[in-house]
Amino acid sequence: MQINNPLQINDWEIKKFLKVILAVQLAMWGVIGLDAIGLQIPILRQLIGFIYLTFVPGIIILRILKLHKLGNIETLLYTVGLSIATLMFTGLFMNTVYPFFGISGPISLVPLIITISAVVLILCVLCYVRDKDFSDPSFIEVGNELSPPALFLLLIPFLAIFGTYLVNFYHSNILLMFLIVIIALIAVLIGFDNFIPKNLYPLAVFVIAISLLFHRSLISMYIIGWDIHLEYYLSNLVMGNSYWDSTIHSTVNAMLSIVMLPPIYSIISDMSLTWVFKIIYPLLFSLVPLGLYRVFQKQTDDNIAFLSIFFFMSMFRFYYPMPRQNIAEFYLILLILAMIDKDINKIKRAVLIIVFGVSLAISHYGTSYIFMFCLIATWLLLFFMGSPTAQKLRNNFHAKFGRKREKLVGNPIPLKVDRTISSTFVLLFIIFALTWYMYLSSSSAFNAIIHLGDHIASSISTDFLNPETVQGLEMMTAQPAPGLLHEVCRIINYLNQIFIIIGCITLLLIYRELKFEPEYAAFSMVNLAILFAAVSVPFFASALNMERVYHITLIFLAPFCVIGGITVFRVLSRVLKVSWTDKYVRNSLKVLSVYFVIFLLYSTGFVWEVAEGYSGSISIGQEGIKKYGDTKEKAGFYCIYILEQDVFSARWLSKNTNKQNLWIYCDSDAKNHVLCSYGLMGRHGNILSPDTTILYDAYIYLRRLNVVDGIMSGPLYNTTEIFLILEKNGKIYLNGGSEIYYGG
Repeated sequence: MQINNPLQINDWEIKKFLKVILAVQLAMWGVIGLDAIGLQIPILRQLIGFIYLTFVPGIIILRILKLHKLGNIETLLYTVGLSIATLMFTGLFMNTVYPFFGISGPISLVPLIITISAVVLILCVLCYVRDKDFSDPSFIEVGNELSPPALFLLLIPFLAIFGTYLVNFYHSNILLMFLIVIIALIAVLIGFDNFIPKNLYPLAVFVIAISLLFHRSLISMYIIGWDIHLEYYLSNLVMGNSYWDSTIHSTVNAMLSIVMLPPIYSIISDMSLTWVFKIIYPLLFSLVPLGLYRVFQKQTDDNIAFLSIFFFMSMFRFYYPMPRQNIAEFYLILLILAMIDKDINKIKRAVLIIVFGVSLAISHYGTSYIFMFCLIATWLLLFFMGSPTAQKLRNNFHAKFGRKREKLVGNPIPLKVDRTISSTFVLLFIIFALTWYMYLSSSSAFNAIIHLGDHIASSISTDFLNPETVQGLEMMTAQPAPGLLHEVCRIINYLNQIFIIIGCITLLLIYRELKFEPEYAAFSMVNLAILFAAVSVPFFASALNMERVYHITLIFLAPFCVIGGITVFRVLSRVLKVSWTDKYVRNSLKVLSVYFVIFLLYSTGFVWEVAEGYSGSISIGQEGIKKYGDTKEKAGFYCIYILEQDVFSARWLSKNTNKQNLWIYCDSDAKNHVLCSYGLMGRHGNILSPDTTILYDAYIYLRRLNVVDGIMSGPLYNTTEIFLILEKNGKIYLNGGSEIYYGG
């Protein structure tokens, strides 16, 4: 049985298309109206709100641009990317313009729903005028979509949902452990070409992505992570004031992915800001692996693309909560996809690239600056590669080494540089990004990157490749302790880097089988240089966070880990005089699938949970940490994981004190986390130490870690060391975990 493909709705007949859009619009108005009169239907407004905000504006813009027959993955990705860009810029427009017309609270329900609805209706009119004559719908076979492999894959995210429920309320990790085994099984099945057909590989990628993201984000009933607390605070500030104050001195405050997108989702969908971060953002970020799979698939093949993206998702940093970076990476993937998509004409592709580039710039300054550097370096590299001098060097290289290389790895492919990234786009992106952050964040982001550049330069001169200071790769090896399992973990992390380097060397030699676009290849070489610098220059690694740098570079380098592994097998076949056949290639993919599964089991903490009783994972290892963890492990766990008692005490302190003139003393993590987000105090506070002199009319905030476990963080010391300080101040609040003292 065939039905219209819902993902290709932009190819439907225009009247049918507009009926669907207007039906969603009316449904949105309807659920808001029902809520207004007190008839609330659970989940309905949240579901319709998500669909309306995430898909409706973008799919209409695709029709305005007359972009048809894109394929399911491209249609989905471009739709979501254009939709959330529309939301961010609509919110910016409202916040800037509406106060001039006497609307002091533009970021509130009535102005938002009226404005977004007006935008949708205007887009519908433009869509009808420009694209009314197109109709060529695609169809899907219902039988294929409901096959046993598809149903098996679709059930997996529910393991993550129910597994986190068991951890949260019954302290059992059994389902999450089973989930990791199932995800590993999927990789092995695909590596061995069993059970799961190639047409379901994209579904497998999405399922693994959302399952890994949910297995982390749905832990606890509150937000988890580090930077997310400041992001929550700034988003909440916008919702509380119904207005975005762009003058607040903070790099994060200049990111529309934080100050506009979460408030709009929360207000329109009537969803708690906590759950916007815990559900909506993982759903959006789960599209990143799907887009990367498509990028890799276009340039390699289905199996290599899947293993590449599986390696990317296996990295711990992939499922660590990073809301603003997640949105920026989504737009980075869209930029790459549009860059290599030669089926779209140049003008339409240029429009997409500009929209996605600008959206990237306003989403995360760190990713923006890294992409800016890559963009400049890539443009220069491609310019050189297309020059007569470069061609002469290539001809000389082929004449001298071509035959040897051909014997080892195959015939070369002539280099053809067809640049999509123009000098105009490079200049536009640089000007926009620098202008945005210089003026919208009081230059704090710009100053930070200049400061970083100075330190990198000095570090290169003193610490470059100094074995006593270089810690790049060691920072990525989990559980650095003696023992066979720990040594295997360390070896795997180093092997990953070796495979990537070999894969990039293979790209330079150029296999006949490889079909990488010159621009993607150039970006990859630049990212390899960034990774090398991050490993070699200690300050660069520590300032930018080695794990984050590695995670971003893998967006380009992940397929070269697989290609490097295959190359090792090919070279071994030459040495061992084994015939290099398609069967041998498939065998190498089987071995690599098992290898990446082992890497996943290490990075998720599964190995440590089985072998040592507990891991550092807050998803599957929290009970072990609470019972058996040492001081450092417990402090690290409660640095990320927020307890209910701490949230209640932070809220009490916020409601019962004057935050404008508040002096509060606490440990470092309380200041940056629970007091910042749920206490609505930003990062206001003073670090409490045994030598602290408490001022008059000040408060002392102790969280559960301090009271129950007797541990203070930043730096670590025992709570008993501040006993005399606490004794001099009166206890005014306690809830069985957290305590508050007042020195009045």
